[in-house]
Amino acid sequence: MAVTKRIAVGVVAVAACAASLAGCGAGATGSSGAKEGAHGAKKAAPAPAPKSAARLIGDGSTAYTGAQPYQPRPERLKPGQKPPQFVVFSWDGAGEDSQRLFSRFRKVAKANKAAMTYFLSGVYMLPEDKRDLYRPPQHSPGRSDIGFNDERGIADTVKQLRLAWLEGSEIGTHFNGHFCGRGGGVGEWSVEDWKSEIAQAKRFVESWKTNTGMKKASPLPFDYEKELVGARTPCLEGQKNFMSAARELGFRYDTSGVNEQIWPAKKQGLWDLSMQLVPMPGHRFETLTMDYNFYMNQSGARAGAKDRHEFWGDQYRDGLLKGFERAYDGNRAPLLIGNHFESWNGGVYMRAVQEVVERVCTKADVRCVSFRQLADWLDTQDPQTLAKLRTLGVSEAPKGGWESFLAERPGPAPKGVPGTPAAKR
Repeated sequence: MAVTKRIAVGVVAVAACAASLAGCGAGATGSSGAKEGAHGAKKAAPAPAPKSAARLIGDGSTAYTGAQPYQPRPERLKPGQKPPQFVVFSWDGAGEDSQRLFSRFRKVAKANKAAMTYFLSGVYMLPEDKRDLYRPPQHSPGRSDIGFNDERGIADTVKQLRLAWLEGSEIGTHFNGHFCGRGGGVGEWSVEDWKSEIAQAKRFVESWKTNTGMKKASPLPFDYEKELVGARTPCLEGQKNFMSAARELGFRYDTSGVNEQIWPAKKQGLWDLSMQLVPMPGHRFETLTMDYNFYMNQSGARAGAKDRHEFWGDQYRDGLLKGFERAYDGNRAPLLIGNHFESWNGGVYMRAVQEVVERVCTKADVRCVSFRQLADWLDTQDPQTLAKLRTLGVSEAPKGGWESFLAERPGPAPKGVPGTPAAKR
């Protein structure tokens, strides 16, 4: 990927967020193409391969090819049943460049029967010579704080997006120009600004063939208008107005805030699946479940001493594992993790997150799923059951055990919810 200026998600605002969390948290305690089966599920059967040819959409950049393969069938918890431990691994600004990290983690996911969520930056589907097609809110045409791409980078990214979706993972959005802070940052955008940004992010995905001239290339195998149901905003800014726009546009979740490790609830009509606070090993404060925030706390978000690299990678890995363990042995709240395809401090964060995937996704009763799959499961549950789960604090297991805690029989699942039987005719 040849972008004119590549920066990581959160280099401005999340840096401040990380620093403030570290300061405010001082003294806080831990209380505050796959043949391997359905990814993220233990018993789900894969959807059959589509029998008919793809139905091209628009200029052929995308196509309807049938139901997405390898999607787990969400089931409502039975009375007294212990919830599964969900873990979501997600990637901001997902694109394939010379580091080949997108393809690497596709293979990691497949090897560990995991689905992931890839939040694509729309400008990574737009070549540099067509940059003026992007009209960012509150900025001049052709402006982007993460640059654009070239035909090779777009072709490589399309290939990884195609394979990821066919393997059961989700393609979300990280929007386009990645503007943070004052002077037109996303935190200052109106609801209408967000609607414009979302429409453009979709358009760049739906017209990459026209914009690159690669007319004979294979399409992305999904209808992005239907595939796109969730996002993470740049620098975790602008959540309120984004959620208002997203709700009107049919989105189902957002992951742009800061939460503790408790069961999620809906906010402004969307599932609030925000980043979470986990222990920072060796310190009394907690920080976000995101590589950048550890990078910020460890070396100030700049290249640090090489003799510290291995320690910092282990610290990130162990922080995520501590978060996992206190949920797995405690309230079973989903663990939500965000990363970037970056080689900061010698690539130690990529090594760390791979080790976490390999350690947790193969454990009993763990489901490594996409955000969309988690939203499907949450939509299937009895609201009263979820409300009861939300009474459990961080790391808190039910005192009398799960069987008595969730003994009350839930009501029938509403019709039309994913995973429920089809209505009889």
